[in-house]
Amino acid sequence: MISSTNTAISIDMKHPNYPLLFDPIQVGKLILPNRIIMGSMHTGLEESKGGMAALARFYAERAAGGAALIVTGGIAPNREGALGPGGARMQRKRHAREHRLITEAVHNEGGRICMQILHGGRYSYHPFNVAPSAKKAPINRFKPRQLTDYGVRRTIRSFVHAAELAKSAGYDGVEIMGSEGYLINQFLVEETNTREDRWGGTFKKRMLFPVEIVRRIREACGPDFLIMYRLSMLDLVPKGSSWEEVVTLAKAVESAGADVLNTGIGWHEARIPTIATMVPRGHFSFVTKKLKGHVGIPLVATNRFNNPETCEMALKDGVSDLISMARPFLADPEIVVKSELNRAHEINTCIGCNQACLDHIFKRKVATCLVNPRASHEGKWPLDAKASTSLRVAVVGSGPAGLSASIEAARLGHDVQLFDEGREIGGQFNLAKKIPGKEEFYETLRYFENMLEKFNVKTHLNHPVIASEIGAHFDAIILASGVRPRGFHIPGLENQAEIVGYTDVLSAKVEVGRRVAIIGAGGIGFDVADFLSHQSEGHFSQTWGIDEELKSRGGLLDSVSGESPREIHLFQRSEGKVGGGLGKTTGWIHRKTLKDRGVETHSGVEYQSWSDGTLHFIEGGEEKSLEVDHVVVCAGQESRQELLAELNGLNVQVQVIGGAKDARGLDAQRAIREGLEAAYALSAWSVNPVS
Repeated sequence: MISSTNTAISIDMKHPNYPLLFDPIQVGKLILPNRIIMGSMHTGLEESKGGMAALARFYAERAAGGAALIVTGGIAPNREGALGPGGARMQRKRHAREHRLITEAVHNEGGRICMQILHGGRYSYHPFNVAPSAKKAPINRFKPRQLTDYGVRRTIRSFVHAAELAKSAGYDGVEIMGSEGYLINQFLVEETNTREDRWGGTFKKRMLFPVEIVRRIREACGPDFLIMYRLSMLDLVPKGSSWEEVVTLAKAVESAGADVLNTGIGWHEARIPTIATMVPRGHFSFVTKKLKGHVGIPLVATNRFNNPETCEMALKDGVSDLISMARPFLADPEIVVKSELNRAHEINTCIGCNQACLDHIFKRKVATCLVNPRASHEGKWPLDAKASTSLRVAVVGSGPAGLSASIEAARLGHDVQLFDEGREIGGQFNLAKKIPGKEEFYETLRYFENMLEKFNVKTHLNHPVIASEIGAHFDAIILASGVRPRGFHIPGLENQAEIVGYTDVLSAKVEVGRRVAIIGAGGIGFDVADFLSHQSEGHFSQTWGIDEELKSRGGLLDSVSGESPREIHLFQRSEGKVGGGLGKTTGWIHRKTLKDRGVETHSGVEYQSWSDGTLHFIEGGEEKSLEVDHVVVCAGQESRQELLAELNGLNVQVQVIGGAKDARGLDAQRAIREGLEAAYALSAWSVNPVS
């Protein structure tokens, strides 16, 4: 593995060119200029109206940004394999014609692109899904129909036909999705393949399905067409593939005609984080390195590579021949060019939050990026736009919304000054970065700080703003003054030293005792519970039960969770699952983490009173009491709008964004997007034809 913690890694600017990272490599018949692949990332544009044109812009920007090879989001080879109703397919000639927009746009930027062929199998979320055996996935409501022998052969033909159509569409190759628990994975594992015909039984029979797919695509598409196979090297599910089976399949796929093997980590139903922010950078590279020497074709390492230094370290350590990054290209389409041209300090680093990418996909929304809302919307907010009139702009508040508004307004050509009464930029990010596993937030603040300097934004810290003062000197004001914690009142709480707010806890202004009650089980409440229950920086693999020696099937061991140094109780007023409103793809991680540490949760709570160190409440219709040393209030937030009335009385354009606009449901994703929107709304703008 590359690192055992998530501590922000500073870029050594004395070695800006990363010699291994920018060493050309031959993959199949292609000569790639560097070792960085943009990995597959479904955006939702694939199924959207006008999505192909938007995808063409999206991928072209990443090709121009230096990605050596781009892999598209998963495209199904037939209707049964589509991930959802109306899911993207490559099944007809018209599909190939539509995709030509994408390949031509990428090739015009000098890039290379492969189409990923993905059959969902029992993960396909519709009633027509199929699988090697009729066993329902735990993450799908629809039970699959078992493929007949003819159905298996027809599915293989569908893969081959999709590859042929991809070639006719101008793709340089295909990636065959053989990991993450999709159809090919389901054939490989005995738990999901209970067949007794030639496609099931021994591992040699179970692996015949992917081997035939590779072999027949090579025959149909010829020697110059790149075939990448995404190999599940670590299933992370009970009764998953053994390491011996992984090696056997890797060799068989190579013999069948694959040019390169990409690393797949974990099935989607696995209960181990694989790409979330708490996963150490490059953590799963140990599995790719273990396959080195078993095959003669290049290997690609994946998962939680988000900056050039981590990639360079992996190559130096002999982990792989190439590195794949997907979400980091959402965060910054120019991550490669910036790395190469001594501008790594300008990289907008992916923080692994999943909030705007994967969570959006699961909600059937177009994926974008928390730190880069422009992702997937390049046509809406072009980078080369310039304001028709330069304005003097004051931004009040340097939280995520204010920082986003400042740099985007300055990028457009406005004269921007940023004001904040605090000692440092960042607002709520300065609290979030203190949560264990969220150290990547330091990178976002580093990016904003460097962008303020690059775009000459004059920053005034420790500067309380007077409305009349800025109203007289600016043409436009963006109010991003943020939020304050909402008060919490029950009889007996007034002026009690044991009652503290979350800001004081996270900023270390108070040291809470051994027994703690946390009021509010939203995102902030969970963060505080994590902060207070975290004792030591335990080894990630040990904590989550990952077998780095790969001796157990699926790479699973018993997890070893550290005990909390405190007795913690987490309360919410609403009925139902505590933390049910957390992110779709990461909420389960937070809930499991706290459960493993012994944090007690309480839902449907009615608070009664506080007296003599005891919290009195009703839960499930029963009166209860709990003695604690401290009560930490995480009962939500309210907008700070003190300046708004005065500003509205001035003859100046005023926009209110972020928490100052609406504290309900506030998150960094919304704040940063609203900052971008506010900047583009300042005045008319047009694309600069020179740039």
